[in-house]
Formats: sequence, structure tokens, C-alpha cells
Amino acid sequence: MYCTKCGTAIPQNAAFCTACGQPMNQPTTLAANAPPYATAVSPAPAPPYGYVAPAGFPPVAYAGFWLRVVAHFIDGILAGIAFTILLLIWIAMVGVGYLKNLAQGANSPDEFFTPEVIAAIFMLATISIVMMWLYYAWMESSPYQGTLGKMALGLIVTDLEGRPVTFARASGRYFAKIITGFIPLGIGYAMAGFTEKKQALHDIIAGCLVLRRV
Repeated sequence: MYCTKCGTAIPQNAAFCTACGQPMNQPTTLAANAPPYATAVSPAPAPPYGYVAPAGFPPVAYAGFWLRVVAHFIDGILAGIAFTILLLIWIAMVGVGYLKNLAQGANSPDEFFTPEVIAAIFMLATISIVMMWLYYAWMESSPYQGTLGKMALGLIVTDLEGRPVTFARASGRYFAKIITGFIPLGIGYAMAGFTEKKQALHDIIAGCLVLRRV
């Protein structure tokens, strides 16, 4: 380092020139003079699903009506396959010959629908309802957060805060679909196309959201 006044070489950390006494300006450290915004700051975590994001965060990706229709269609196909297997098992247990003889000997529907047949139909219907309930409630409350149809389209079910739903809440959502189905013209389901958070009626009742996985 050299003196800016007389050009004499002086030690690096000298406060004054040894020849002329000129004060030397000492460099300051970045830590002492750096503005507050120069300090490294860890990026803020992304907001959870269902949270209204502040400026700078992407909006929440609510699942639209048609995506949910396609997911429901996929689940319906899988449910149909499962029901067919269940029906074939029942026919194998009862016997094809028995059912054939019963149908041929019946002169009216009342004669065909014997107490045994009615009990079998009731049993199949009960098993189907329980199976669908467990399928939807268990899958939507699992780490997958959705049925196979929803998983195929990248959809998940959450509560209003974007957290995974419990089995009880998922069960409430499933049985709330009964109320949704009572609304004429399918309006309860169509609400997923025009409500603010793309919620069908059963989503509103159970306090749930259906979101696209991002």
C-alpha cells in the first residue's frame, strides 16, 4: 500500500503515513456496512393448499368440474369391475342351475323374487355400499389423498386448510354425496364448476377441497 499524498510505501494496516503523517482510510468490512437487504435470507416456505397466498406465491390449484367428472368416471369403471366380480362369486356360490330353474319356473316377477333372492340382492347391495365407502374414505384419508381415479389425474382431497383429511372426515364427505344426489338436475355436483373454491355440495358439507397436485 502507498500513501496517496507522498507516494511512500507503508504497511498494509497502518493508520498514518510514516513519511508525511497523512491519515490512511481503512477499508470497512461488508458485515459492518452492508445494508439489511444484503443479508442472506432463507426463502419462505410455499403456502399450504387451501391457503389464500399472499403476493409472490402462486394461486391454489383447485380442481375443476370436468377433471372431477373424469376421475369419477374412472372410479366408476373400477367399481363396476369389482361389482361384477362380486356378482360372479355369488352366482358360483348359488349355482347357475338353480338360478336357471328359478327363472324358467317363474311365471311372473313375484315368483322369481323369492325371499332368498331378495335377501341375496339386499346382501349384495349392502356389501357394495360398504366396499365403496371404505374405498373412498380409506383412499382419500391415506397418504395418497385420493382414489385411483383422482390419482390418475393428479388430484387430492384436503380440508379447508390444505391438510390431509381424516378417515372420519372422508367418510362424512362420502355419505354427504347422498344429499348432493338429492338436488335436482345434478346441481349439487355442478356446483364444483362455479363455486369460488370449486366445491361440490358434499365438499362444502364436509369442509373439504379437491385440488390439483402441484
